[in-house]
Amino acid sequence: MKNFDELYRQLQDRVDSGDPESNTVNLVNGGVHAIGKKVVEEAAEVWMAAEHEGRDRTAEEISQLLYHAAVMMIACGITPDDVYAQL
Repeated sequence: MKNFDELYRQLQDRVDSGDPESNTVNLVNGGVHAIGKKVVEEAAEVWMAAEHEGRDRTAEEISQLLYHAAVMMIACGITPDDVYAQL
């Protein structure tokens, strides 16, 4: 089991590697517009899962939303500490 900080570090390492086979690298290279579309899509899927698909499916969709939020953070040069300072 990993927490958000571990996820962020893992994704940052992937981006730093520049591996063209990495979905994370490809998303960051696609820019904030492409990442933003995924964030919006995943947010809608969280809502639909919460309304109609139950706890486990909702948790799965939230995990995908958190992944895409972390990718957006990396693309924008935002760290978890930057976000935590706003909580």
